[in-house]
Amino acid sequence: MSNQQSAKKSNLPIRSCHCERSEAISSFYNEITSHPSGVRNDKLRTLNSKLRNEKGIALVMVLVLSAIALAIMAGLIYMITSGTQISGIQKRYKTALEAGVSGADVTFQLITLRGDPGIPSINYFRNISDTCLTDKLIKSTINWNASCDSSITVSDTFYDMRFDLGAAPSPTYRVYSKIVDTVLGNSGGDEGLLKTGVVLVNPGEVQVMSMPYLHTIEVDAQNLANPAERAKLSILYQY
Repeated sequence: MSNQQSAKKSNLPIRSCHCERSEAISSFYNEITSHPSGVRNDKLRTLNSKLRNEKGIALVMVLVLSAIALAIMAGLIYMITSGTQISGIQKRYKTALEAGVSGADVTFQLITLRGDPGIPSINYFRNISDTCLTDKLIKSTINWNASCDSSITVSDTFYDMRFDLGAAPSPTYRVYSKIVDTVLGNSGGDEGLLKTGVVLVNPGEVQVMSMPYLHTIEVDAQNLANPAERAKLSILYQY
């Protein structure tokens, strides 16, 4: 009696579901069995053929494979395009970098000659006074004139000297250079061999130790036609 009561309390929805399912199966079975055997067999065969029908699966597979192939081709095209763009960017940067290195060489020559580098056809222009140039070449940074710029910023506005490298049809690069720091030394310009040899003749002669000047130089090289193509260098030059 207790089992029946628990079944009534807990399984009433399940029992009604089972009843509905049983009625549906019975109705379907009665519908099939009410026909003659030949018609019944035809209906069963038709039902089986519908269940086993695979028409359209080939189209679905073709669409799936086409989508995969399209994704692979899109990835390859993106990789090729990106590789070409990166190669072009690297080439332009390398060209600007070489222009910056060449500009540093011109600056070294300017320091050596204590003024104009004496190179023709480079459109040399100096943006600082003679006083500032002299101070930057032979004085320590703290002893520079107050008007001398010692910031590390170098651009087409803040620079000590500029010059153009390259000629048409090749790109022309404008190089901006600035001396931002100087450490004193005792070196001077090259005067050649002052004595007959490198061995001391007088044993009592005291040889002065050479202490080179140290100049910190900022260089900015950029394409005149496209300033976005640029390269910056920070150089410690021992003179």
